[in-house]
Amino acid sequence: MTPPPHPSTFLSAGVADALRAKAGEAEVMRDLHPDQLALIYIQQWFRMLLPENPLSLSQLVRLEEGISWADGSVGWTVTLCSGAGWFAGFFPPGAFPDIFSDRQLCLAGSGAPSGEAHITPGGYRISGRWDYASGALHATAFTANCIILENGQKVLRDDGSPLVRPFLFRKEEVLVDKNWNTIGLIATGSHAFEVRNAEIPADRCWDIAPSQAKANHPIYRYPFLQLAEATLAANLSGMGMHFLDCATTFFHQRSDSGRVPVNAAGEMNAALEEAQDIIQAKRMEFYKALDHSWERQTDFDAVSGCSRRLVTEVRRMVDKLYPYGGLGAARPDTEINRVWRDLHTASQHNLLVFGR
Repeated sequence: MTPPPHPSTFLSAGVADALRAKAGEAEVMRDLHPDQLALIYIQQWFRMLLPENPLSLSQLVRLEEGISWADGSVGWTVTLCSGAGWFAGFFPPGAFPDIFSDRQLCLAGSGAPSGEAHITPGGYRISGRWDYASGALHATAFTANCIILENGQKVLRDDGSPLVRPFLFRKEEVLVDKNWNTIGLIATGSHAFEVRNAEIPADRCWDIAPSQAKANHPIYRYPFLQLAEATLAANLSGMGMHFLDCATTFFHQRSDSGRVPVNAAGEMNAALEEAQDIIQAKRMEFYKALDHSWERQTDFDAVSGCSRRLVTEVRRMVDKLYPYGGLGAARPDTEINRVWRDLHTASQHNLLVFGR
């Protein structure tokens, strides 16, 4: 396989510069900048997994790596919100036109089963609170998982585990709690949200088993777990490649200024070269497994393994390089520091930490 190109090649000319130009302001605002959102709407990135014209998995992951290379917060928000848009493929065609036809559609949500859905004659009565809904401040609708209850008792699966189902909520049914407070991905606005005793009709509950997809496209028959793992890994890879680019510039400046001795500069640049080689090798392994899995709709576990190994090596190499940046890299107003903070915040996602 030919080594994958730099993530910058996955974006149209000028897009990365436009996103980065507002990254600092977005951090101060603690939300995506209006200019960044305007570009997202023009590109229709939040809608790229809707049944009207979904991308293939191979196209999707490369684009998301490119966006995350341009700016971590934009990449993360686009990935999570477009990923929630994938759920539209499990509703009947034409369902909820007031939601899915919105050109500024943005679905925020959570996969945590931290809500309760009590079965009622007309559907469900739902209460719950969910953390970390990226894009919550500009979301047009929300999705969330709930444990199903009937007559006050949990409904159980055949294996004895509680039945969990996702639900679609309209914006006016949700209360957003602006509690997002982390060192990175600040502009994602990944706030908590609540639903309190909302009466939700049964047609806003669905099952994401591939056999339940209503849209006729292979993206909806691809397992959700590996779809999520691959897209999140692409985000970390994009941020990692951005860090390498920043480090290259930063290290050259330190060497040229004479602030580090010649032998130290040699060690620093050797570490950078090693990191570039290792991350590129893991990207190649990742894309090989991803493309094979997508084309043949098989070998899904290989995607899981390659996704985790890519994330592990990106995190390890970035942490090895970071000290060479000196105190300049520790300043929160520098690009290299923002990328470092974004990457380390993103890498805390449970899917990227725990084994299965």
